[in-house]
Amino acid sequence: MSERTDELAVALFGELFMADQLARNRLSKVLPKGMELSHFGVLNHLARAAEERTPAQLARAFHVTRGAMTNTLAKLEWAGHVHIRPDWDDARRKFVSISPSGRKARDAAVAAIAPLIADVVQSLGAERVRAVLPVLREMRTRFEEED
Repeated sequence: MSERTDELAVALFGELFMADQLARNRLSKVLPKGMELSHFGVLNHLARAAEERTPAQLARAFHVTRGAMTNTLAKLEWAGHVHIRPDWDDARRKFVSISPSGRKARDAAVAAIAPLIADVVQSLGAERVRAVLPVLREMRTRFEEED
């Protein structure tokens, strides 16, 4: 790569990392008490999927270790936000689903973060956000292919 391309890549990823850090910090502050971003992510995923997932499937979807996902699921189960049941055909496996309490918690989190996200989109301009989305999606899919 040329020096200009290297500088562009470093600048791009520097901005992405800083935007990610700042967004996570701001979103964490407005989430309902006791909810972490990882909890919201899992609840949102389960609510949108509308079907059970195994802990291993969730770990792959979030690109985290099974241990990290097990920890998150244990906290969500303790809070009553997910149901974890054994696989009746294979006792070694479990299935996770969102509970009615989890759906309410997810909806409360969406209501809490929606104004913050909407404000950012409005201040940047919807057209500019639409223009950058395909680039960000392509970057994500390139990294997913490498996993």
